[in-house]
Amino acid sequence: MEYQVPQFIEVEDKIFGPLTLKQFIYLAGGIGLCVVLILYLPLVLGIILALPVAAFSGALAFYRVNNKSFTDMLGAGFSFYSKDRLYLWKKEEKSEEAKTVAPVTPLPAREKLGISSGRLKDLALSLDIKDQNNPQEPI
Repeated sequence: MEYQVPQFIEVEDKIFGPLTLKQFIYLAGGIGLCVVLILYLPLVLGIILALPVAAFSGALAFYRVNNKSFTDMLGAGFSFYSKDRLYLWKKEEKSEEAKTVAPVTPLPAREKLGISSGRLKDLALSLDIKDQNNPQEPI
């Protein structure tokens, strides 16, 4: 009996055209705040204040840092600056048993075993490639 396994579960659904629900809410809120600023303040002051609001809402909706959303980065930054940080280090005394070190025997080199780097690459390649003419059944 075959079952369908859901794939791409990390990808959000596009609800409003090419936008996800979060992106739509960020953009709608930013546009609404820009309209309020422009309508209720003098035009020049409203435009000056609306530009950073538009840039911030655009960053919330679309900007990604190291494949993480801008909202995740803001949350991480806020928690980093708001939490207390106290780092203490206490030196531990080592016992006499830990100070004695057993002699280490060197491992034989690849050349002594007769395996060169070219031979290792050939072996790895032969393990990675399946025979096209004689495919084997999985066990």
